[in-house]
Amino acid sequence: MIYSMTGYASATREVAAGGAGANGSGVGVSVELRTVNSRFLDLNFRMPEDVRACEPQLREMLMTKLSRGKVDIRINLNRAEQAASAGALNRDTLSQLAALERSVLEIFPDAERMRTGEILRWPGVLAEGGVSPEALREAVLACGKQAIADLIDVRAREGAALAAVLINNVTEMEAIVARVTPLVPELIAKHQQKIVERLQDALGIAAPEGTATSLPREEIAERIRQEVTIYGIRIDIAEELQRLTAHLTETRHVLQKGGKVGKRLDFMMQELNREANTLGSKAAAKELADSSMTLKLLIEQMREQVQNLE
Repeated sequence: MIYSMTGYASATREVAAGGAGANGSGVGVSVELRTVNSRFLDLNFRMPEDVRACEPQLREMLMTKLSRGKVDIRINLNRAEQAASAGALNRDTLSQLAALERSVLEIFPDAERMRTGEILRWPGVLAEGGVSPEALREAVLACGKQAIADLIDVRAREGAALAAVLINNVTEMEAIVARVTPLVPELIAKHQQKIVERLQDALGIAAPEGTATSLPREEIAERIRQEVTIYGIRIDIAEELQRLTAHLTETRHVLQKGGKVGKRLDFMMQELNREANTLGSKAAAKELADSSMTLKLLIEQMREQVQNLE
């Protein structure tokens, strides 16, 4: 299966409050994942400090499932108003905070002391809603696991759609190469004949019998033959067409095999583009130039899509 690097998924869960003073209130946990293309795996977390301890496990879960892409992970905790009003002070956390403040003031005696609002907003000072840290942690990890699974499904569906588009482009390019290949000898022969006629006119080989020329007729004819032969070799595109066919066959194989194909296909696009450019530079007829242009357009379309594949 081929995976896209773009996708979105989210999961939510309600954590019920425990204890008689909770008034039945709890905390809503939500985990959102947004991914876009990137050369490497780039994980960016945004979460409340209350659940910061979940980051290492979430990071490991994501690294196990994903190999490329920029991933934004946002975790939100939605507490009911009555839960905040029913919050109780966590005296252990307060004691630790007070000890930290004393240590800072010993070193910086002129530093300002913490205000009441700052103390109450300090992570862990208020045990809001009676929801334990363990329950929050379990809910976040469960939501994270569900969101990752949904994200994989989304990326797989988009990857399958992109693969179908790429296969269609490969098929169209193969048809162009198959159509052009039999025409090459005839097109080259016609172009060579035009060159011969022009050289004959320029060198006076076509002059009537008895007309004086600066060079013997045989020497002029031999020179024309050499020039046309060299030019025919220079504009022969048989090798380019063979390499295009081989690259297209390999691209189709990579797409059908699936897996993490992004970097491999990106390399194949470079090779295809190189051959299409050479084909255009050596084109000796309008049919070949038009085919080269169409090939380059199709390759550019494929390159843009390949950038989104894992």
